[in-house]
Amino acid sequence: MNVYHLAYDRTAESVDIHFWTKCSFSCRSCYVPYNYIDFGLFDDPFSSLNGPPAKTPDKPFLSLDKVLELLSPYKIKSSVFVGTEPSLDKEMPGLAQQLHALHNSYNILLTNGYLLPDITDIDEMIVSLKAFTPDVHRFYTGRENKNVLDNFKTVYQSGKKLQAETVLIPGLIEEDEIVKIASFVSSIDSNIPLRIDAYFPVGDNPWPAAESLRVQNAAEMARKYLNTVNCLTLDMKRIGEKPLRLY
Repeated sequence: MNVYHLAYDRTAESVDIHFWTKCSFSCRSCYVPYNYIDFGLFDDPFSSLNGPPAKTPDKPFLSLDKVLELLSPYKIKSSVFVGTEPSLDKEMPGLAQQLHALHNSYNILLTNGYLLPDITDIDEMIVSLKAFTPDVHRFYTGRENKNVLDNFKTVYQSGKKLQAETVLIPGLIEEDEIVKIASFVSSIDSNIPLRIDAYFPVGDNPWPAAESLRVQNAAEMARKYLNTVNCLTLDMKRIGEKPLRLY
């Protein structure tokens, strides 16, 4: 199994489980190679993105049994599977099953949605919809988005709890594109929540940081289609204690 990092939120009794896989996308603004440690561990997480990209984590991968051993002393209300692309780790479904059995954990998978794993023991999926327009998606990720859109519908039809997430990138993924994403999600169910994240500069990309007002304006536009639209802006502060790094 390719788990390389565990961060436990004592306030929420939640664990972030980070997987390192060969992602199915090559997103131009992926921050993971620049900072593969949980952002909650940093007082100023964006300052950690200034170094050169990393090729691999600096610690060995954990086995499924070792992950369970490290988590055993803690109360785990929820587990969040994150990373480059956690759905590509073949042992991820088994870990989800064990967390259900041992901790009665509420399991959340953050994914780009390009490929669907066994989601029997996943309680909720947050699918990152990078773009709706095919050419924009292909430019940004290197891949077509048909699989993502089809899989989004499939997850909804499965009855799993589902959320959508996207990033406002000035000069690339702008308000009009986010409206297209919101319209697509609404065509499935207007009650599916959407979160809009603010882009922060990473790598040698030309795009500036997304100002809070632009993100909030995009959210207002998306609310014409969806009942629940939230924002994650760069000026938001941490709520609760700093997470504990378990590995």
